[in-house]
Amino acid sequence: MRTITILYFALSLSLNLYSQEKFDHSSWDQALLLNVFEDGSVNYEGFMKDSSLLYRYFQELSENRPNANWSKEEQMAYWINTYNAYTIKLIIDSYPLKSIKDLKKPWDKKFIKIDGEWFSLNDVEHKILRKFGDSRIHFAINCASISCPVVWNRAYTADNLNYALDSQAEKFINDPTRNKITKTTISLSRIFSWYKRDFKQDDEDLKSFINQYAKIKITNQSNVGPMEYNWSLNEVVQPINGYAFD
Repeated sequence: MRTITILYFALSLSLNLYSQEKFDHSSWDQALLLNVFEDGSVNYEGFMKDSSLLYRYFQELSENRPNANWSKEEQMAYWINTYNAYTIKLIIDSYPLKSIKDLKKPWDKKFIKIDGEWFSLNDVEHKILRKFGDSRIHFAINCASISCPVVWNRAYTADNLNYALDSQAEKFINDPTRNKITKTTISLSRIFSWYKRDFKQDDEDLKSFINQYAKIKITNQSNVGPMEYNWSLNEVVQPINGYAFD
């Protein structure tokens, strides 16, 4: 009987640790489904109307900071979602506006409270997410601007993370509004120059990384230059009954 009791206790402890590892992002998932279109454009007014979902998620984030029991995938999903959710908050707190750059030092503002500690968006990106050593995170976090990678209208989770990061990378690299890749001339997003070091990992150079996802491959003879970055707000135009009209 004592042996059964010990086994039961051990199983209960194991299940409890597992449940802690599987953080529930459903509040954020629902808010995204309601307010982000397939093309990544964002209905900021909708987020304001559905703010109870957003603020419930902020509370859940604050009360469930990742710890050593969490897998790498769950930690990455948590911090990617944190970055994106709080970027939405940054915009709606000052809405309406034309660009995130209309705000004073938006990436340095410490307005993210997690377990009693204050973070800025730069803290989350540079001190946490980039430390994971996965350059694909640059296609998952969003800076509320048209030239940024699109906002995915689902929450990242440990289960979907690898697929989602690959999908976001492929979508971004082959999007002609963000990168123009032909057989002779290449114009790349400034993300690739801002974070060039992150894309040179495991003895791969930037071209090798891009060629993993690009439909048209970059060669050594390709002429590579930067594209202009559009900082205009990634806002949906006149959302009506689930449709957007220009």
